[in-house]
Order: sequence, then C-alpha cells, then structure tokens
Amino acid sequence: MAMDLFTIGRFTVHGYGLMIGLGFLVAVLIGSYRCEHGLKLSADHYSSIAIYTLIIGWLGGKLLYLIVEFKSFLEAPLQALGSSGFVVYGGIITGVLTIFGYCKIKKLSFLSYLDALVPCVSICQGFGRLGCFLAGCCYGKETACALHVVFPENSLAPAGVPLIPTQLYSALGNFLLAAIMILMTYHMKRRGDIAVIYFGGYAIGRFVIEFFRDDPRGAVGALTTSQFISILMTAFAIILFLINKKLNLPPSWKEETEEKDGKEEKEEKA
Repeated sequence: MAMDLFTIGRFTVHGYGLMIGLGFLVAVLIGSYRCEHGLKLSADHYSSIAIYTLIIGWLGGKLLYLIVEFKSFLEAPLQALGSSGFVVYGGIITGVLTIFGYCKIKKLSFLSYLDALVPCVSICQGFGRLGCFLAGCCYGKETACALHVVFPENSLAPAGVPLIPTQLYSALGNFLLAAIMILMTYHMKRRGDIAVIYFGGYAIGRFVIEFFRDDPRGAVGALTTSQFISILMTAFAIILFLINKKLNLPPSWKEETEEKDGKEEKEEKA
C-alpha cells in the first residue's frame, strides 16, 4: 500500500494512476482481440470508443464528484478540482452516452459495441479498485474480523486501524463480473443482453459494498449517493432487457454467421 510507488527525478509514479493506466491498457488489448477474433466488430472503432470513453468518462466522474461534494467545492474550488476525488457512476453514465454518440455518428450498432465494451470496463474498474487500495481511498469500516487491512500513515485511509478491505472486494467483484460476461458472450441470443448483465450485476454489487464502506461519499436520505444511483441503474438494466427482448436483434457474431449460412444454403439450392 503506497500512494507513491517510486520517483525518477521530478517524475513520481502514483499507485492509483498506474493501476488506471494498466487497467485501460489491458481493457483495450482484450477488447480489440475479442472484436477481431469472435465478435466480428471493428477493433479500430473499439479502440477509438475506448479512448473517448476514458476521457469523457473521467470528466463525468469528476463532475459527479463535484456535485456530491458541492459544499466543499464552494468552500475551496481549486482544492476540490485538484483532488483525486471521483465518482464511478458519473463515469459510467457519461461513458454510455459517449458510446451511443460515437455509434450514432459512425452509424454503428450501439448495442453491439456496448456488449463488447462492458466486460472491459469492468476489468478497468477492477484495476481502479486496486489503485484505490494502494492509495487508501474508498476504505471500509473498522472491523475485528481476521480479514482486515491496516493502512500506513501516508495513505488516505485512517492509519493504524483494522478496516474492511472493501477495495479488494470491489476489485474481485469487478473481475468476476468481467469473467462472467466474457464466458456468457456466445450463449446470449440477443444483442445488448451482455450489457444488461453488467449494469444489473455492477449495480447490485455496488449497493451491497456501500454498507461496508466508511469513507465520506454523500447521501440521498437513508442511502448513500451510490446506492441511490444503483437503484436507478438496476431499473435501467430491466428496461434495457425489455428493449432487447422487443428488438430481438442477434449478437454481431451470430448475425454474420446466420448471413453466411443463409448464403451457403441459397448457393446449395441453386
């Protein structure tokens, strides 16, 4: 656990930033490979969407953080802007809008690329939570359980206190969710259903983990801000499932296979 891993001259490598960078790189490599070898989608478009989503998603996460911490922002605007504060849900919302906008402009299938991207988003989030663990942010409540972590003085978490390692649980949950989506990809009958697994699975997991976190993160009534958004995201997942069912579009990989089989059948009849 270290906020700063090492320094070369005036350049310092921060644990959180390194994990975000590694997560993005792994996500792009895995996603591009899947697009070229199985999903029948453009790896170039995937990479472009990933870059735009990272940039705009980061801005969205920062914006939601400033909204949640609006009082702190009014008291010290520059400090709030310069802090590492970030709300994941802001990144997810603006990220989805970015994917939709790109696909609309380029006349691509939004649901197909959304299905391709969400497993890799989950992977990137997993690495991000490892970065949180190194920095000490997003920490859990004090515990007497043997499965605990004690952070040092130079981290963002309370030092010298046994805490629930919520960052590691969140990372494990994100990696597990990504694995499920990748394994389920070729079992899905409809385009967009992988995205349903992501939004529903992440929302439920985030709602539960919030009960064990102890860092300040805003509230909506009796719920934390993230729990409130989790409920909305679960509703969105249900609506998306119903839309997918109504559209009943085959996944990108299956659509091409069916077209190929249809052509071969016509040739045989001819």
